[in-house]
Amino acid sequence: MTGRYILAIDQGTTNTKALLVGRDGQPAFRASVPVTVTNPRADWVEQDAMELWESVLAVAVKCVAHAGAGAGAIGGVAISNQRETMVAWDRTTGEPVGPAILWQCRRSAGICDGLRAGGYEAMLREKTGLGIDPLFSASKMQWLLEDVEGLRGRAEAGEICFGTVDSWLVWRLAGVHACDASNASRTQLLNLRSMDWDEELLALFGVPRVALPRLMASSGRFGRCGDVAGLRGVPVVSAMGDSHAAMAGHASFVSGTVKATYGTGSSLMTLLPGLPELAGESKVATTVAWALRGGVQYALEGNVSMTGSGVQWVGEFLGLADPARDAVALAETVNESAGVYFVPAMVGLGAPHWDSAARGTVSGLGRSSRAAHVARAAVEAIAFQVRDVFDAMEAEAGCALPVLHADGGATRNDGLMQFQADVLGRPVVRSGCEDLSALGAAWFGGLELGWWSSTAELAKIQPGTQTFTPRMKAAERERRYAGWRLAVARARLAEVRR
Repeated sequence: MTGRYILAIDQGTTNTKALLVGRDGQPAFRASVPVTVTNPRADWVEQDAMELWESVLAVAVKCVAHAGAGAGAIGGVAISNQRETMVAWDRTTGEPVGPAILWQCRRSAGICDGLRAGGYEAMLREKTGLGIDPLFSASKMQWLLEDVEGLRGRAEAGEICFGTVDSWLVWRLAGVHACDASNASRTQLLNLRSMDWDEELLALFGVPRVALPRLMASSGRFGRCGDVAGLRGVPVVSAMGDSHAAMAGHASFVSGTVKATYGTGSSLMTLLPGLPELAGESKVATTVAWALRGGVQYALEGNVSMTGSGVQWVGEFLGLADPARDAVALAETVNESAGVYFVPAMVGLGAPHWDSAARGTVSGLGRSSRAAHVARAAVEAIAFQVRDVFDAMEAEAGCALPVLHADGGATRNDGLMQFQADVLGRPVVRSGCEDLSALGAAWFGGLELGWWSSTAELAKIQPGTQTFTPRMKAAERERRYAGWRLAVARARLAEVRR
């Protein structure tokens, strides 16, 4: 029972954040630094893996300083991370052998097209719960193995490590090549039934098993920190994908709970009573929410590629000084989008459409349309995309989902939360913690440290919430949503017209 705090690191797409979480289960200190995203060519999205690591060091230093110089102030390190992003590094030197290929990157679209043409969709979904899309890590690994001369031979010889961002950070912190079950379930190499790397999948993507990390539960001893200032000897006690950690942070551990995390993209997740029969066709994914010593918690999930980043893109397109913030402020100068719809399909469409050929569109422009209407349409597009996934998830779950739990930076926008409730026709319950992914990872780390005994105990310490109830009349809601669906159909035709 050592330590006053858990250091929870949330390594995201545009920022790396960290919380100090006390024994009361609540955040005591927060630090954040931005990270750079680059687009070296069309549809390519990547980051410098060393910059990601250095950003973790930067927030850790701030948290260690706040915790104080006394030995044992920090009892454990917890990690939540951007998912599907893939890193490869030299096992001896620890140096990356290329950029981190982001979850948004579409460079492996050709590989995915080949899988569809080969008739592998049903097999992949039945083994992994995931459809074919460049989002998932396996096709990125295959692309890198084919693109970097000599890499395959080195990987087969055990000289190269492949991993998602949690693996990369655990390696840098503790020198251990390990991956938690939630992140592993997003690679498209994990068999959901055996909960192990699948030999048929490894052969399909050409990924050597020796290059992959050891699989672990989401709460457990990953290793002890090495030569990291203020953290030497501190155990890494949890690792989770950010969406999964946010699900835990809502502290509702019963089947049928559904949440949306609003960030660069968005993820909706609802817990399942067990592993369902994995259908050959589905509009949402089946995934591992987390694994604890008591077993595996499965979930349905739908991913939206661009929500917050769609607002950012509009701000950049309009030449605003602070693109995301100024676009939101501009959107608030009008009451509605006045029939303008923005579909942020610049990297294709994720769930429930799974159309990598779709491209972004602005439609419904009239003579009186202004920049503010386009900005408003970008904010409203977040809520419309969430409804798309929510409806598909409800149909897949086969039961009513009466409430949406919401978390993430964009939820601070009251107007967005109210519009979300209006578009869904359901209450939206906003978490009082802005950094719920980090908090959820810290809680699961606390389970390993013995700070809390069970998820039932965690459910008693959840942060406060605020509820937004629908105000829009049903006819108006469906009229606006019908306009959105038409706009999406136009975006899906964009590739055909080019």
